[in-house]
Parts: sequence; C-alpha cells; structure tokens
Amino acid sequence: MMQPDYVTEALVVQALATQKKKKPSPALDRVRFEAFSEGKAAQTMHIGPFSAESPTIEKVHQFIQACGAQLRGKHHEIYLSDIRKADPAKWKTIIRQPMG
Repeated sequence: MMQPDYVTEALVVQALATQKKKKPSPALDRVRFEAFSEGKAAQTMHIGPFSAESPTIEKVHQFIQACGAQLRGKHHEIYLSDIRKADPAKWKTIIRQPMG
C-alpha cells in the first residue's frame, strides 16, 4: 500500500510495536516496509468474494492484450474491505496486473 513520504520504516516499526502491545495479532509479523516499483499496470475494482475474482482478472488480461501490450509478472490484489466485518458480496479488491 502506497504511503506518504513522511512514513518511514522507523515509523512503521514503532507503530507495529505499539499495536502489538495494545492488541497482539500473528498477522502483524507479516507486515513489511519496502519499496515497490512495477511500472505500467492495468487495474480494476472487483466487488464480491475472492472465489469469484477469476472473471475480473480475465477481463484485465483481455484489456491488456487489446491494448497490444503483454502481461508482465503476476497480478496482485489490494484488499480494501475488512473481511471480518463486511458481507463477502460487498468485499472490495483492486486487481492490478503489471504490463509491458
């Protein structure tokens, strides 16, 4: 997830330590701070459960091919909904596919 310039690795480490004290979660150990540059990509919003993403991913692939570009690498997903609280039919996920 893109962060503003003032968010540094030290700030993330500090925030994680504070959160672990307040409400420990095994998932916090999976959070990482890293630079990510993928170049040009196509993306779209998928609304619904993860199990129904395949047609949305295929549409992104078809769009890229229709533009005369090639798929580059694997697609990735940005989860916008709290799946612990939201109805799966309303989950929002950005499907993003690098292209070249």
